[in-house]
Amino acid sequence: MTAFADMETGRAMDAADRVPGARALAPEELATSPDVDIVVNLTVPAAHYGVALMALAGGKHLYNEKPLASTRAESREMISAAASRGLRVGCAPDTVLGTGIQTARAVIDQGGIGTAHSAVAFMASPGHEAWHQRPQFYYQQGGGPLYDMGPYYLTALVHLLGPVKRVVGASSRPRPRRVVGSGPLAGTTFHSEVDTHVTGILEHASGALSTLVMSFELWGAHLPKIEVHGTEGSLSVPDPNRFDGEVERFSPGSKQWEPVADVAGYIGASRGYGVAELCEALATGRPHRANGELAYHVLDVMATLMDAADQGRWLELESSCERPAIVPLSALAQVAGEPS
Repeated sequence: MTAFADMETGRAMDAADRVPGARALAPEELATSPDVDIVVNLTVPAAHYGVALMALAGGKHLYNEKPLASTRAESREMISAAASRGLRVGCAPDTVLGTGIQTARAVIDQGGIGTAHSAVAFMASPGHEAWHQRPQFYYQQGGGPLYDMGPYYLTALVHLLGPVKRVVGASSRPRPRRVVGSGPLAGTTFHSEVDTHVTGILEHASGALSTLVMSFELWGAHLPKIEVHGTEGSLSVPDPNRFDGEVERFSPGSKQWEPVADVAGYIGASRGYGVAELCEALATGRPHRANGELAYHVLDVMATLMDAADQGRWLELESSCERPAIVPLSALAQVAGEPS
């Protein structure tokens, strides 16, 4: 780690003080610093676009927090700017690179549940204001349950079942008035600018159908995170917001859920593996898995789903993507001289 930057200089200085050799810079200095190769953009969603273009204009590879940007137009401009400069765009989530999602994918790819024909994905929460001291940005453009948590689930579904072809859905805003639950702003009220309960049906290019529910309106629920169902069995997939977790398979022969040993994914993965994998990919010249094409497709799914909810009809996606290569069961290699 070479440097930290933030609009609030004190925050950058505090972060730099905790990392030997790091320094605090203004965002503009970070984008042009000759010893910076990759900019990791961890800003709030509304700022992703501006920071990303500044980094790319400075000749830096980019690793973005999810979602890639607030709109498809902004995302396309980011990807185009990178391509024109021979730069790479990476994007969270990187949780899909761990043993949980990758093992589930390996079971599906190897025919362990026959032909996968459907999936369900649920994210149930009463809202981030219950724990976050400054939750307002979660309820602004680029936020809400779909844009905030949806990338974890949708990226996992693309890894498991392939790209999405068309979508239909509905959304609502049952509690537009929200109350901060902790910290110095506890008791403060604010209004959500986005819908807080979203239901969708996704038709994958493979023909599989996924049912998606993303909500900041559920106080409690007994729902799976992700399940995939096939002609010869079913698969319980662990929380896509985590890197690991137990995969379970239900087969007609056993008639019960049985654990599946880890057979794919980075062992012991944690936050930052997407950046590390991008560094390794740059060093070895191979494609990186948490890439901009996939992140754009996930954003396109979300944006098209909200358009479909507004219009009350099925809508075709404008994008597709390649499924990234499966991650062999391994530890991420330590790359000598990796980009900073």
